[in-house]
Amino acid sequence: MRLDELNAWFRQNEKLPQEIDRLLLRRFYQCMFGNVEDTKKLIEVNYTLRNKHPHLFIKRDPLDEDSRRTFEYADILPLPGLTPDKCKVSLYRFRDTQPSKMHHTEDTRAFFMVTDCRFITADDSARPDVLSEGEIQIFDMMGTTMGHIGRLTISTLRAYVKFLQLAFPVRLKAIHMVNCPSVLDTIIRMVKPFISDEVYRLIRFHTGPIDTLYEFVPREMLPEEYGGNNGALADLRTQTHKVLVEHRDYLMGQQNWHVEKAQKRSMLSWKPLR
Repeated sequence: MRLDELNAWFRQNEKLPQEIDRLLLRRFYQCMFGNVEDTKKLIEVNYTLRNKHPHLFIKRDPLDEDSRRTFEYADILPLPGLTPDKCKVSLYRFRDTQPSKMHHTEDTRAFFMVTDCRFITADDSARPDVLSEGEIQIFDMMGTTMGHIGRLTISTLRAYVKFLQLAFPVRLKAIHMVNCPSVLDTIIRMVKPFISDEVYRLIRFHTGPIDTLYEFVPREMLPEEYGGNNGALADLRTQTHKVLVEHRDYLMGQQNWHVEKAQKRSMLSWKPLR
């Protein structure tokens, strides 16, 4: 079986961590359309970037003060179930729009903790063996101001965008920016230099009512507050936090993420990034 082959390769490769969750490995493999060599390259890029930015991907705790502060003012929510074409939908929004609440690097670290937990849990509890075929991200920009823009950290933004474009173990299908503010042009000018043309074409800006989102994302997939019937935000928030706490050891386990440079586990050659 190809997954067994990949798992053996992973564990022998001195340039990778000691362990990988089986479901995460499946996601890498599916993301690369079942091509083993392309899967290996994606995995190597993923862990190379993680270890280049350990403050975002490795040195973390879902129960520390930084995480508490992020989840107190912002929602980072994978929504239950899958769309009819088997895409996973996630929603990101401010609950408290005071710019002083925003700490970009710490918030980005929290984002990746949520996604790392999602990648080792079923996408659809009713069909646990079915993997998503793609990722739809919804960013609710309500309340975003120049004060928030001023709190962005360029190095963090660059690392975030690069990881999503080059190392994410799922295929991005669409990015929807809803309730776009008057500072939208400024946001675009700041972010666009870091985004590939391919990814930028996936972004759709919604400046009108939320109804325009329903043309692209099934209404029933959205939370009640967005006109859907996929749960209330408070309940989704509670469930997301519960999953984070349950997987705290996984998130903090160095064997899952950290590459020991001096460790020699095989003679496999490293394929440099191009």
